Amino acid sequence: MKILLVEDDRTIASGLEYSLQQDEYETVLCYDAASAVQVLQHQLPELTLCIFDLSLPDGSGYDLCKIVKERSDIPVIFLTAIDDEVNVVMGLDMGADDYITKPFRIRELLSRIKSVLRRYQKQAQPQTYIELGNVRINTLEGKVYKNGEEVLLTALEYRLLLIFTNHIGQVLSRTQLLERIWDVAGDFVNDNTLSVYIKRLREKLEDNPQEPKLIKTVRGLGYKVGD
Repeated sequence: MKILLVEDDRTIASGLEYSLQQDEYETVLCYDAASAVQVLQHQLPELTLCIFDLSLPDGSGYDLCKIVKERSDIPVIFLTAIDDEVNVVMGLDMGADDYITKPFRIRELLSRIKSVLRRYQKQAQPQTYIELGNVRINTLEGKVYKNGEEVLLTALEYRLLLIFTNHIGQVLSRTQLLERIWDVAGDFVNDNTLSVYIKRLREKLEDNPQEPKLIKTVRGLGYKVGD
C-alpha cells in the first residue's frame, strides 16, 4: 500500500516516513504543495491513502485534499498543529477522513491509518446486513431491527442511518450530513430538520436517548457512529 506524505518539517517527515516503512507501507514523501500536486497528477491511481500537513510553505493541506477528492475516493488524514475546531470542521467538510493534532505518538497515527483503511475496505464490500450493537440493518429489504424487533423508520430516517453506517468511526459534520441527505433524498432538509431526525433516530434506536451510545455527538464537530 502506497501512502503520500506531505510534511514541510523535514525532521518530522523523516521520522514519519521511517515509521510508515517499518510498518510495511510504501511512501512518497513531499515537503511542499507544489511537489505533492505533481505526485497527485501522475501517481494518484497508485495511492492508497494521503497524509497532509495543513500548513505548507506554498499552500495548504486543504488544497491538496480538494484535488484528491475531486479525482478519487481514497482516504485523507490531516496533520495539524492547530487544535482549532473551525479548522478541523473545515477539513471534514472538504471530505477529510480523519485528523491528528501535533504533537502525537506515531503509534496513534498508525492506528488511525489502519482504522480509516478498514472503513474503506468495508465500504467496498457489498453487505446484506450491518450490525451496530443491538441494532441490525437489512440493506436488501430496507428494514431495521433492534433486539430482533423491527423498528419502523421514515425514508429520511433510514437514509440518515445509512449515511452513518457508510462512515463507521468517522466524524461527520452537520454540513456533510445535510449535503448527503440532499443528494440522496432530493428533499429540502435544513439544519433544524436534521436535529429533529437525529433526535428521532436516537429515540427509536438508543437504549437511553439522553445518553446516546450509537449516534454520538462529537462536541463542536458533528456526529459519529462506531469507534
